[in-house]
Amino acid sequence: MIDAKRLESITAEAGRIAYDLWPGAGHDLDSWEKEPGAPVCEADLAVDKFLKRELGQLLPSAGWLSEETGDDHSRLDRSLIWLVDPIDGTRDFIRGRTGWAVSVALVSAGRPLIGILSAPARDETWTAVAGRGAWRNGTKLAASTRKDLAGARVPTDSLPKVDRDLSMVDKPNSIALRIAMVGSDEADLVATLRWGFEWDVGAATLIAREAGAAVSDAFGNTLDFNKRDPRAFGVIACAPAIHTAAIERLAGRAAKIGGDKDL
Repeated sequence: MIDAKRLESITAEAGRIAYDLWPGAGHDLDSWEKEPGAPVCEADLAVDKFLKRELGQLLPSAGWLSEETGDDHSRLDRSLIWLVDPIDGTRDFIRGRTGWAVSVALVSAGRPLIGILSAPARDETWTAVAGRGAWRNGTKLAASTRKDLAGARVPTDSLPKVDRDLSMVDKPNSIALRIAMVGSDEADLVATLRWGFEWDVGAATLIAREAGAAVSDAFGNTLDFNKRDPRAFGVIACAPAIHTAAIERLAGRAAKIGGDKDL
């Protein structure tokens, strides 16, 4: 089986590489747009290169799917793949804010087996192993157990009028960190209504689920990974008791929206 300590060490080093390039630590960062509205920076590429080399050596049989590497569909023939977002929350990273993380997941037969988020600007390391639980900085996590949707804590900058019975809490730019917040009982609900990529949520959804949260796409379906088209419409992570109510509330919007809204 995989060397877990080596994996943790590799991910921690990836976080250090990113931190040493982070404007919040005083670095003069080079950044640009891959396409309008899609920022990328030198740290994305440096971390991606490092992880591709080191994780490839750690588990040579695994395929590779990363935000910053051209997709090689040979991964579809592999039972294991590395699923990587070198910097999740690039906007916060570029602005010198702390809401970013390095996200690494090992996916087996379409399901995350191991998930790690390295968030050095927040002094946080999140880990999960399928069937064994989730931890932050070595402390085992227990997800939100909220019973009622009204009043649920949502990491967001604003709420639509129809959702103002919910409660806003601090929102890191990283969707992975927002999902992990449900696992640490710092949020009750995270929901997106847009097309998102597997690398954004692979590690975090395992962390939330292993902590006891309910996790699905926007329609309540199981999230599958290592698909030919590595996208899903929306993600919901929440306290189990409010999952059905959240799906019902969002159903009309999910059916109508073509892609770019967040709750």
